[in-house]
Amino acid sequence: MDDRDILIDTTIIIDFLRKQNKQATNLWKVKEAGFNVQISTITVFELYAGALTDIHKNDLLKLLKWFEIIPFGFETAQISAEIYKNLKAENQLIEFRDIFIAATSIEFNVPLLTLNKKHFNRINDVKISELEDF
Repeated sequence: MDDRDILIDTTIIIDFLRKQNKQATNLWKVKEAGFNVQISTITVFELYAGALTDIHKNDLLKLLKWFEIIPFGFETAQISAEIYKNLKAENQLIEFRDIFIAATSIEFNVPLLTLNKKHFNRINDVKISELEDF
């Protein structure tokens, strides 16, 4: 991991897409700060699942060029299963997609930037990036 690498959650991209003032978004700030912004293939799935029109799909295609896309692989699946079992045992389950994104962060030792700290804070090994850092 490079200290300029950061994995962003889907919430960061959705916030960027929804806001009129793009320069006020966290995505803009991390890009301007020179971070190597990464996303999981799970985030790609979530974004395309929410893209209802061809215009949205084309906008996503352009935006995805900004990121290094990290695939969901065998080790990520194993880490995800451990996270799932731990959260289930604690009665603290979160969405599978968030588990998969957290596992990606853990596997590649990359801090996670998210607007959904409530869920990701349940997972001990995920290093959450603070928005104030940018």
